[in-house]
Amino acid sequence: MTSDLGRRTAVPPRDETRRVRLAARVRELAKFGSVGAVAYVVDLGLFNLLSFGPGEVLGHKPLTAKIVSVAVATLVAWIGNRYWTFADRRSPSRGRELAAFVVVNLGGMLIAVGCLAISTYALGLTSPLAKNVSANVVGLALGTAFRYLAYRSFVFTGTSPERTAPPRTL
Repeated sequence: MTSDLGRRTAVPPRDETRRVRLAARVRELAKFGSVGAVAYVVDLGLFNLLSFGPGEVLGHKPLTAKIVSVAVATLVAWIGNRYWTFADRRSPSRGRELAAFVVVNLGGMLIAVGCLAISTYALGLTSPLAKNVSANVVGLALGTAFRYLAYRSFVFTGTSPERTAPPRTL
């Protein structure tokens, strides 16, 4: 390839380009996983506190306990993903992005709640272990895969203002 000045410009080999993209995706997945781990601790801790903690506030309502714990964990995930994981893909329209984030997380929550509902009501598995495995292992794994793909495809689809701003000169 030649430039306007007739000089040859270096074009990275396709393998190098793939390696760079793969490394970027691995970093993004690591950030997503870190944010998800923090949100998971919030979700798991709050679910168990509401279900089995002092006074068992929602012990008789496991689906409500899960909905509350997921809602709080979603706020934690929003902050981490918006400002760290997908910071370079933020949309200038915070409202649209937040609405899409909430919709995606409702889908992820329905996956976890659906797993808990099947385990509790269809299979009759009502022990604390069974509830945690269905909601916080199976539901979480399926919901996490859904969220990551949906965040990349529908939520964080823009370019951050910092990335598009002209370079500062001194």
